[in-house]
Amino acid sequence: MHLVRYLQHWLGGTGPHLQVTDFVPDAHPIRQWADTVPWPALVAAIEHSFATRFPKRSNRGRAPVPIRVLLALELLKHELGGSDEDICHRLRTDFAVMYACGLREYHADRAQTHFVLPETLWEFRGRIDEALMDELIAIQAAAAMDAGLVSPAHLVIDTFPADQG
Repeated sequence: MHLVRYLQHWLGGTGPHLQVTDFVPDAHPIRQWADTVPWPALVAAIEHSFATRFPKRSNRGRAPVPIRVLLALELLKHELGGSDEDICHRLRTDFAVMYACGLREYHADRAQTHFVLPETLWEFRGRIDEALMDELIAIQAAAAMDAGLVSPAHLVIDTFPADQG
């Protein structure tokens, strides 16, 4: 009973926010992956591309989901081999996924079943054209070379999926 009394403010939505970094160890693979991605450069490239191709912004409706969250979900979805629904659910329940998305605090809102709807992820993916994808791959490759993770002699960028046989 003492535990419930201790957690009642947090469970009721009036307690302190949890620090996501406190729950994801430094050695966790998703945290290590997230720490190597050049998020600011990737987000800036997407924001620039979207601003030139989709200049009209509306003040109606709810606030847009941050680009960093959508990009991280899209990359993690492919890395983990899940669906849009799976990765959106993991965003709500998995601290490592929250960390990768750049969310550093968590506050439970039990009335909200999704932070990001799978349809939102689908719409985001539809806005990434070939030119933007090439730019994102170039940014990621340059960051990997700068960090010494790969050498230019061994770097092969294949944007087409290979046929599985």
